[in-house]
Amino acid sequence: MSEWIDISVPIHTGMAHWPDNPPIVVERIMDIDHGGGANVSKISLGVHTGTHVDAPLHFTPGAIGVDKVPLDALVGVARVIEIRADAVSVAELEAANIARGERILLKTRNSPAAWQRPDFVENAVALTAESATWLANRGVMTLGIDYLSVGSYAADNGEPVHRALIDAGIIIIEGLDLTAVPAGPCDLVCLPLKIADADGAPARAIVRLHRS
Repeated sequence: MSEWIDISVPIHTGMAHWPDNPPIVVERIMDIDHGGGANVSKISLGVHTGTHVDAPLHFTPGAIGVDKVPLDALVGVARVIEIRADAVSVAELEAANIARGERILLKTRNSPAAWQRPDFVENAVALTAESATWLANRGVMTLGIDYLSVGSYAADNGEPVHRALIDAGIIIIEGLDLTAVPAGPCDLVCLPLKIADADGAPARAIVRLHRS
């Protein structure tokens, strides 16, 4: 049987986060080595930390929260597409022959380069507004990318990119690490924490490659 590959990033104190989001703190509040009856930790973070799922509510008031995101969008056959440019272009997407209803994971130079840096990467590879509209018109089910946003911090296009995808019913996964995953088909399991009415949630994401 093929092995599952973990494509989620570890959550730890001080990890990179979107600049206006809360910093991440993981703190041991009870410790056996210091007389505690058990080891107990607490975490403080934003719901868009590390590997996470965006709910439509993230950019659309009144839309569904992450607890109501359809699991079919997050579990099933997916395809990893390798992007070589500094931004996800329509030309590269067209060349991939993306079909309606696909779950697409975009592997860029962000994997592993962006995750090897402790600071936030402002010029991480992301979608252009045109490529987001193209994907929306194509009717994909799910779109994942290997850094903290489908939109670009440097280009300041986060809102139009998210809205184009969300308005088309596309479920967004962000913060993947696809370093160990080649382009091609795979089985995907990505389960966000079930936080009631939240605009997003951290997730554990794994894939299993299809062998020919």
